[in-house]
Amino acid sequence: MTRPLRILLSAEVRQALAPAIAGVLGPRAFELLTAAEAEAAQADVDLAFISRDVTGLSTKHVLTDGLQAFYAALRRSAAPQWVHIHSAGADRPIYPELRARGVQVTTSSGANAEVVAHTALAGLLALARRFPQLMAAQQARLWAPLVGEAQAPRDLAGQTAVVVGWGPIGQRLGAFLRLLGLRLVVVRQSSTPVGGEGAETVSFAGLSAVLPRADWLVLACPLTAQTRGLVNREALAALPAGACLVNVARGEVVVESDLVEAMKEGRLGGAYLDVFEHEPLGRDSPLWGLANVIVTPHSAGHSDGNHRRVCELFLANLARWHAGQPLQHTVA
Repeated sequence: MTRPLRILLSAEVRQALAPAIAGVLGPRAFELLTAAEAEAAQADVDLAFISRDVTGLSTKHVLTDGLQAFYAALRRSAAPQWVHIHSAGADRPIYPELRARGVQVTTSSGANAEVVAHTALAGLLALARRFPQLMAAQQARLWAPLVGEAQAPRDLAGQTAVVVGWGPIGQRLGAFLRLLGLRLVVVRQSSTPVGGEGAETVSFAGLSAVLPRADWLVLACPLTAQTRGLVNREALAALPAGACLVNVARGEVVVESDLVEAMKEGRLGGAYLDVFEHEPLGRDSPLWGLANVIVTPHSAGHSDGNHRRVCELFLANLARWHAGQPLQHTVA
């Protein structure tokens, strides 16, 4: 007798989605197992949904016990078929490991794109309006208005933003920047112009040629062999004096020591950083205390609507999987 389909998920998601999963699978027999239950029964699982509550406060460098238990269940299973993850990126080490075993891995690309774009825009605007300087004055109880030519922030209209990565986040952010009057240069895999945007487009190989025109270098790309270390000492030196960096991509896209050096030497005007080479960012990192650097703890994509959107993507893909159709947002 064929055993029921086994789906690995959290207790919270099981409680919320069990009726919807039953609706998708119809008469097919299935079991919804937590990692602890799979461990206790030494049960092989077929599918898995790694939701945000499973990842918790883990990073790809430091794992919570709950996430490690999930990974252990997947590694122990003889033939898992598909894993859906809550994030847009799939650069944690386990995902290539699973794919090498023939497991399909799908992401929640687009679920938090609007939120990340909002956060990147907030970081850019905070730097443009010199909020770090103003907040430092607030903490010192100083009345220090931005008066005079040397203090006055530059108008954003007419400045140039080089946006690296043209997925859902880059596209949404690009639309916001155009509304503010910025000129847009898009850097992506292909130099074919992005459709209907009228923006200059170059490939990753052409990045160095456009950096001298960048008032803003905005990173919204996935971490790949091509983008790892893309923004290094040479790239930062190519930026004009006073240019600013916004990174909502992955920390490893930037060579952190080179960025610290550029900031300390005053070559850059500022940086908004939500991601880092090692997370959590060490307490001894100089980035915490550098003037005109805004640090946030990999939180650009968090909002109260993300869980619902991610669950909807999972259920839609579950319906495709059940019907034998290709899955969306599959990691190649």
